[in-house]
Amino acid sequence: MKLVLHNVAPAILANACVFLFSVVDGIFVGRGAGSQALGAVNLALPFVLLAQALNAMASIGGVTITAIRFGRGDKDGAQNAFMHSLTLNLAVGILMTLLGSLLTNPVCCLLGAAEEYLPVVRQYIFWYVLFAIPNALSLNLQSFCRNDGSPGLVAATNVISTCVNIFLDWLFVFPLQKGVMGAAVATGISQTVGLLVVLTHYVFKKGDLRIRSYQLQGKLFRKILFRGLPEGIAQFSTPVTTLCMNRSLMATYGNIGINAFAIISYLSSFTMSIFFGASEGMQPLFGQAYGGKKEDNLKYYYRVGQMISIIGSTLCVAVYVIFPHVLCALFGADTETTDFTAFHMWEYCWGFIIGSVNSMLSAYFYATKRSTQAIILNTVRSLVVNTLVITLLPMVFGSAIVWHTFGLYESLVLVLAIVLKRTSERKGIAYR
Repeated sequence: MKLVLHNVAPAILANACVFLFSVVDGIFVGRGAGSQALGAVNLALPFVLLAQALNAMASIGGVTITAIRFGRGDKDGAQNAFMHSLTLNLAVGILMTLLGSLLTNPVCCLLGAAEEYLPVVRQYIFWYVLFAIPNALSLNLQSFCRNDGSPGLVAATNVISTCVNIFLDWLFVFPLQKGVMGAAVATGISQTVGLLVVLTHYVFKKGDLRIRSYQLQGKLFRKILFRGLPEGIAQFSTPVTTLCMNRSLMATYGNIGINAFAIISYLSSFTMSIFFGASEGMQPLFGQAYGGKKEDNLKYYYRVGQMISIIGSTLCVAVYVIFPHVLCALFGADTETTDFTAFHMWEYCWGFIIGSVNSMLSAYFYATKRSTQAIILNTVRSLVVNTLVITLLPMVFGSAIVWHTFGLYESLVLVLAIVLKRTSERKGIAYR
């Protein structure tokens, strides 16, 4: 259990801090610029989460391979996977920079921004992507730092960058009155600070991994993307769900639905980050136990991982349901938005408990070379069932059910996940 906590606690803290950037932006924008500005930033959130999903795919694919190779004692192979993964993250950063700066208006239209929301969404995305490259590199180096024996440094990196973000958000939004532009710039600067901190692990050679020249291998690039695809698809769940919910709520409730869901989606992003943090913290343990063919350890880590997920998600739901007015006040919501959000909070949040179990199952699959099962699970979860349930159920059962759709589609996915696990382990765990 000590080893589990040594890996999981820093991973949860680090991931929570990453998503806390968006939450802190929302708090300062809501209190400094009002509920409409908060709703505009929420419309931009799927683009931000898309960048994080692509970064996760490139990073997690690399660390999955690295963990297994470390478990086999293949340090040279682990080093090679690290450099290929870092290159992929650099490519993601460049891609998001080009999309957000050169195609800002088309991106905003795809996000559903119109009328009074459009100028604010456009401004936030443009300034956010100017820091997309340091953000991508920072997330990658943190993932490998955790696998290279320094999870504590990753946690420290995120605590430092989060503190910088809070200060800069206050400075840019209140004294300097820069609104959503200030929030985006504050996020970018603080993520750059995080990159500089985590780089010390590699500059001072504190582990086995090094940033150095290497020979490109197309086959390894494809392998990393394939191994990382399940986690990348899993993290698509939040932006796709947010986009579908925004469209459904706008059609049903108008601006108040968007403003209320802005608060709930920030809480959702933060909570999902805890799930991803727990699964990412368990991933090196899953991978090393699998690489060393230690089946008893692997089963133990799976049980403990699910226990952590269920307990953590239950505590989050309890806080959100008991203190909705306090949470709304943090975001500066007006009375109408607060009452509307508090009324619907529990209807959405109960799905977090089911979602946490699904996230851990996904990590268990991809960390043990069951990428096919993980891809099936996360594709159904993140791109198919969520879209269909959010879009179709309100048409059949009325608009009120839209708030329950998150929990309903996670429940359907859980059934599939259990079937996939039992089928893949029918003859025991296969080591490849």
